[in-house]
Amino acid sequence: MPGYEVREHRYRSVLPFTAAPAEVRLLRQATTAQLGQWCVPHAVEETELVVTELATNVIKHVGEGAPATLVLEWGGERLRVEVHDKSYSVPSLPAAGCDDECGRGLHLLAAVTADWGTALTAAGKSVWCEIALGPERVCQRMERAAAALRSYRTGTGPAFGGRLRDTALKESAVELIADLLHWTASCGFDPDDILDQAQLHFEADPGAAA
Repeated sequence: MPGYEVREHRYRSVLPFTAAPAEVRLLRQATTAQLGQWCVPHAVEETELVVTELATNVIKHVGEGAPATLVLEWGGERLRVEVHDKSYSVPSLPAAGCDDECGRGLHLLAAVTADWGTALTAAGKSVWCEIALGPERVCQRMERAAAALRSYRTGTGPAFGGRLRDTALKESAVELIADLLHWTASCGFDPDDILDQAQLHFEADPGAAA
């Protein structure tokens, strides 16, 4: 249709931090929690590694105590990780065989990510990496469910972590299903028939939640 454009949903998390060893562990925890909320836990291992390397590079090359920001962005088959700092010194990938101090971490990032790079910004620079999730690792059903739950929970209160977060998500899922059944009944459909059909779809695609 002319003038009609479909844009994929993108989800973004911005986490300011101070460059310090203790902050790196907290960034990993926050990253794991965020990926869990986005329903992409299969990317946790690679993403934690990337976050650790990028944050550690800020400590080493910009200075401990420097302000920085971690940005996570997910959409489709790529997860993007960016770290912004106030230094204009752009790192480059050194030659193979160099010692630890000249950039072995960048070789590691290049090996585990689909792409990486740097960009100068108005306030300094950003170093970014993209992790390929692959079509087999992204489930459209899971994406739709996660988007519905995030929208449904808007304005319902603060986000929780750990077991409290899991309990809140479970309660939200139950309430969402109940509301959908009320809506189907109001439209003249049989809620039991809707549940039976949904169960058939679920059983026909057992790998969707893997």
